[in-house]
Amino acid sequence: MKVLLTGAQGQVGQCFCDIYPNNWQLITADHFELDISDRSNVEEWVAKYKPDVIVNAAAYTAVDKAETEYDLAYKVNVFGPENLALAAKKNRAKFIHISTDYVFDGLKKYPYTEDDLTNPINVYGKTKREGEIAVMSVDSSAIIIRTSWVFSEYGNNFVKTILKLVNQNNKLSIVDDQIGCPTYAGDLAELMIRIIEKNIVGGIYHYCGNKSMSWYSFAKQIITTATNQGKLNNIPEVFPVKTSFFQFKAKRPKYSVLDMKKLNQYGIFSSDMVEKLELCIAKIDSIKG
Repeated sequence: MKVLLTGAQGQVGQCFCDIYPNNWQLITADHFELDISDRSNVEEWVAKYKPDVIVNAAAYTAVDKAETEYDLAYKVNVFGPENLALAAKKNRAKFIHISTDYVFDGLKKYPYTEDDLTNPINVYGKTKREGEIAVMSVDSSAIIIRTSWVFSEYGNNFVKTILKLVNQNNKLSIVDDQIGCPTYAGDLAELMIRIIEKNIVGGIYHYCGNKSMSWYSFAKQIITTATNQGKLNNIPEVFPVKTSFFQFKAKRPKYSVLDMKKLNQYGIFSSDMVEKLELCIAKIDSIKG
């Protein structure tokens, strides 16, 4: 099995590199090596390596910056996956693409299914949704995985941000009116591997952690976990606040819990988010100080 992985330096990409099967040949690419928004560049890479599978873990994910960097977000989140899907189809490769819960407006009160109408309320969500449309219009056998609130021991994410803030502040104010499901990047990497190995029909699927919570509740869980592992020098007071407390440029969905029943039919279920958070924090070095 020969797999081309884009976004190899991102959270999911690095976790994928940690666990892919030894009998696979993995070709990795980050944005310095492969500009997925450049169609000729993508075609050259795919023609050169002839992968059996292309996994696109590359994305523009700076939600607030996207409001003023629309062109860049569009290039990476729409042109990029479209170019990869076209090259995959031309070379008869399986294509797997990662999308987001932010394609929804957050007005529901119960989990979103794959068939629910999308209505993104920020530029990031709009570009990710247009990327989904572009991929499926090119290749209906492609697989798109929508996920949410990704965290890991790699890169920049909410877990690592909280762990830095706790040692710098005696008080933290965390948003309590946005609800979603934190998802470990290692679980997403494992999911990609299972999808490659299983005969799963093309289409859009939802995958996320097994617990829905607010950012405030997630922060409290992070602090509790790190405290139990003896990794904190300081334990601040944490206060719940409304989203309006912060001057975010981009709107966020108030509720973006994803329904996983479609993947459940293939015997794929969420792992225990608390256990994965414990694993993640145990892997993060130099939290103290």
